[in-house]
Amino acid sequence: MKRVFNSQSYHKMKLTACFTIFLLALSTISAQFIKEKAIDASIGLGISVPYDDTSAQATGFYAQGELVLTAAKWLDLRPYMGLILAKENGDDETGQKISAHALLLGGKARITAPIPWVAPYLEGGVGLSIGKFQTVTLLTNIEEKGAQFHIPFSLGLELGPKHLVDLAFTYYFHPSAEQFVGAMAIGVTIPLN
Repeated sequence: MKRVFNSQSYHKMKLTACFTIFLLALSTISAQFIKEKAIDASIGLGISVPYDDTSAQATGFYAQGELVLTAAKWLDLRPYMGLILAKENGDDETGQKISAHALLLGGKARITAPIPWVAPYLEGGVGLSIGKFQTVTLLTNIEEKGAQFHIPFSLGLELGPKHLVDLAFTYYFHPSAEQFVGAMAIGVTIPLN
């Protein structure tokens, strides 16, 4: 029996392979220019919101762990693994539903203003979500399962004399599910050396 791959499953396989190679390459080059290493753990209130201009949203739980590879005072590379569990707050009269239950994997770079005690930062990168997303609004009816591409983006503040506490608004944009997930999170950094 001949098996036929559709373009979407082929694209997901190719994306997963490229992402795995990216993480392996990141781990091998880190020893060459990394000055410090740490682990950052974050937890917060998770949300899931459709791209459509609608009132539908989901709330829930968000957690993430990052390996912090400091290249300079103002630049960190951060491979991450996170979890988002957000479910709609109940059916409304329009029948809109949104939910996200996924493992988030990826890599991002953080650019930080090197200011004592309160340092603002901006993050961006690329990642992969493995799980289930549902976006049902008046204009959209999508249910995605499996692996899919996402784009992480964060704004936040590093606090304290050594910037070991982190307050952030973090978002993961999922073009194929036409929704973004995110969190208002607090994190703690644990130096490794």
